[in-house]
Amino acid sequence: QVQLVESGGGSVQAGGSLKLTCVLKYKYGPYCMGWFRQDSGKEREGVAGIAGDGTIEYAESVEGRFTITQDRSKNTIYLEMNSLEPEDTAMYYCAARISSTCAYLVRWRLYEYWGQGTQVTVSS
Repeated sequence: QVQLVESGGGSVQAGGSLKLTCVLKYKYGPYCMGWFRQDSGKEREGVAGIAGDGTIEYAESVEGRFTITQDRSKNTIYLEMNSLEPEDTAMYYCAARISSTCAYLVRWRLYEYWGQGTQVTVSS
């Protein structure tokens, strides 16, 4: 059974930083992973995604501020978030999809497996 566990959320002031971690457990076959977020009353949106070959895609809203990385040996991805803004406040979810090809890395509807989420709150 595919399982994802994310952590690292918290409350920070605008301009601060956080680092999120997601571990993919019980992996089966090739995969890609991504970070997504959803604030109260808003639609879910993609943040950043990364494929097994290292291909990365960011949402325009976070490009230049967030960095996604992976450690394939640990089945783990990270999201370094810098220069956080109140608009970044959301529940952040880690997701994975089992595929040898991973186009559209930030389209959340393409992902199959989801973690429980970790809350990020940015105050002004």
